[in-house]
Amino acid sequence: MCDTLVALKGYTKGNVTIFAKNSDREPNEAQVLEYIPPAQHTEEKVITTYLYVEQVDKTYGVLISRPFWMWGAEMGVNEHGVAIGNEAVFTREKYADKGLTGMDLLRLALERSRTAKEALEWITGLLEEYGQGGNCSYFGKMFYHNSFIIADPREAWVLETVGKHWVAERVKDVRTISNALSIGEKWDLSSDGLEEYMKQKNCGKSFKDCFSDRVYTWVSKGRERQQYTQKQLENNLGKIDFFLVAKIMRSHSHEPYDPSRGSNRDICMHAGGFTRPSQTASSMIALLFEDAPLVFATGTSLPCISMYKPVFLNAGLPDLGPKPASAYDEGQSIWWRHEMLARKLVYNYPRYAPRIASELQSLERDYYEKALEAREGYLQGKIDAEALKKLTAEAFEKASTIEEKYIREIDKGRSFNVPYMLYWRKTNKKANI
Repeated sequence: MCDTLVALKGYTKGNVTIFAKNSDREPNEAQVLEYIPPAQHTEEKVITTYLYVEQVDKTYGVLISRPFWMWGAEMGVNEHGVAIGNEAVFTREKYADKGLTGMDLLRLALERSRTAKEALEWITGLLEEYGQGGNCSYFGKMFYHNSFIIADPREAWVLETVGKHWVAERVKDVRTISNALSIGEKWDLSSDGLEEYMKQKNCGKSFKDCFSDRVYTWVSKGRERQQYTQKQLENNLGKIDFFLVAKIMRSHSHEPYDPSRGSNRDICMHAGGFTRPSQTASSMIALLFEDAPLVFATGTSLPCISMYKPVFLNAGLPDLGPKPASAYDEGQSIWWRHEMLARKLVYNYPRYAPRIASELQSLERDYYEKALEAREGYLQGKIDAEALKKLTAEAFEKASTIEEKYIREIDKGRSFNVPYMLYWRKTNKKANI
């Protein structure tokens, strides 16, 4: 499960387009925060998760967050300020065993596009040529179709797909998507032959009503989450800023929060069993400035107990240590180091989480201001890219220091919710925790 949003610059407090996504995956499916620099290519093909795809001569620099085992990415921003997030959507159409995953389509488009419209054209073109498909779960089997928010500093699009069919809606002010088709009878662009195909199916004129799998869509609570995030943005037109968006991405369906009584309605998702098998593995908020876009990424799970750290597309990432995989690595990677904190809070979140969140968010506010100041200094030629990268490294280091302090202090506790306890006991055993 995931949630993605965008607010165009005319409707935000700082007159900058803001993009954000929470990526929800299985708890042991670590996510890699990675910067891939621009490159020239001579090879004919690029190897995606399951398919070979024609390579282009030049790819742009991209900051992505991806499941450790996938080539493609859950979300990302490129050097031109193009940002994309994808969502699993559950439909009545058959899922293909092989194809480009939604994550592959996302990364391919980011590497090749200077604008949101160009990214939209890349995704739809690749979709029609190669199709979408493939297992999207590392530990089991999970197949789905995909929707996307595609944004740049000036405009944004919602793209929703079913097999090789698709519709696209141009964003007017603010827009959110979740794990449910959301485009009804009106759209701005569509695949050739879509309306005829819908007539043959005799399923009406609404894209979402025609193709949605009602059972999986209901279980995922995607409609409820999308309605909540959309309402939060619409109620704050002109006042939307980084801090409001961060609050949305950290929100739960009820407060005070206890993950043992969590819900698929939570935006910051906490795993809890068979009907709630996913949790937010990584989160990203991007300020899509015309020059020098600025990204704030957790690089860790559960944004409610994580810090959004600044990353500059003009500088890339510092060395963040080894990439995480499917099991605990003694805290060598930043993802698993934070995950040890998250696992210690599984049973006693209400006791410790508010204090941890307060301390990390205080640090986050400091580095938000420092990042804006550094970006301005860079644009004025007062500091270089290495100084930007150093600030990113410093933010990650200070967040880790706070996390390590609480890892030492916190007792794991216990739960009287037996199914929840058994679920986490099994999950932790798989992760060698």
